Amino acid sequence: MPVHLQINKGRVPIKLYTSDIEPEALQQLVNVANLSIVSGHIAAMPDVHAGIGATVGSVIPTTEAVIPAAVGVDIGCGMNAVQLSLRAEALPDNLAPLRSAIEAVVPVGFAQHAASKARSADHQQRCQLLSGGIAAIIERYPDIARMQRKFDETWRSQLGTLGGGNHFIELCLDEVGQVWIMLHSGSRGVGNAIGRYFIAAAQKDMRRHKIQLPHADLAYLKAGSCLFDDYVSAVTWAQEYAWMNRQTMMQLVLEAMRPLLPPFAVVGEAINCHHNYVTQETHFGQKQFITRKGAISAQLGELGIIPGSMGAKSFIVRGLGNRASYCSCSHGAGRRMSRMAARRQFNRADLQQQTTGVECRKDEGVIDEIPAAYKDIDRVMANQTDLVEVVHTLKQVVCIKG
Repeated sequence: MPVHLQINKGRVPIKLYTSDIEPEALQQLVNVANLSIVSGHIAAMPDVHAGIGATVGSVIPTTEAVIPAAVGVDIGCGMNAVQLSLRAEALPDNLAPLRSAIEAVVPVGFAQHAASKARSADHQQRCQLLSGGIAAIIERYPDIARMQRKFDETWRSQLGTLGGGNHFIELCLDEVGQVWIMLHSGSRGVGNAIGRYFIAAAQKDMRRHKIQLPHADLAYLKAGSCLFDDYVSAVTWAQEYAWMNRQTMMQLVLEAMRPLLPPFAVVGEAINCHHNYVTQETHFGQKQFITRKGAISAQLGELGIIPGSMGAKSFIVRGLGNRASYCSCSHGAGRRMSRMAARRQFNRADLQQQTTGVECRKDEGVIDEIPAAYKDIDRVMANQTDLVEVVHTLKQVVCIKG
């Protein structure tokens, strides 16, 4: 049975969908629950863990205000998945060439597309759809552009790139051996610059109005101010950029794979979902801003993606529209230890053992992403059976990390 707990230590209650939560994360939730702008209750998903500012795995409803640090700096980070017409037996025994082909066309880590690629007609067409929005933002806030070297060139060249950390591209097999592609990324450097600028602006605004907060990272922007309107516009643009970034990568991955596999097609519905974002929704009869910090929308019938770690299962799910969770569910397994702690505790041999059967990096550079650094995805899923139903269970066979 799912674990449901209610904590009444703040101005509004906290509804927990797990008992597996560290004290720091719980205190962060209490801090948010004490804010005057929060309405109803806070919902904490089964993968909840401490984050920067707000807790990862939290759903925060606010009335006529937003908290930029709760959205974070990886604005619009999320998932994209497609099912292919291929079955497992169509894949080659040696998957290394597939991994290399994908890595050759999708820049990872700090890398970005070469200028020649960024000038291609297809790439320019995608950038044109985004250029007007970012130009309007920079016209009002030129300091955002100054936060990143060669700003205009960089956001264009980073469209269709993975980034680092927990971002990934995976080739997976479902429960009947059907092949899927799944990837995880966000709004890259441009989203980071927008996030950092408005977090600092909100903190400055709180100081100007002498508003006391449980933590500086919970600084908010109130509706009716220019900063509020401009942040909502900027964060909406960054979410669109993240969406297009994933779509662009998916196209590149499909093109890279075609020469190495039998002819195939994308079948069914492509799934693309944010898990670090803010949007306006109506819950309990009230229109609110809903910030999902490490959570995805799980409206009734809505498809979503819940990835495990690089050595565990992932899930395609269908939302059950649970009102108490604000129609939300977890965004993944959730970390159970910090990156630094993982690097201290595990070594390359541990990583190799825990990623047996997966074609992926197995070097010191990704030890902080070792599966043991994450919560048990099966336990996470067991705690949200009233939030989502499982449609497909995926197991990765290739994983590209930043």
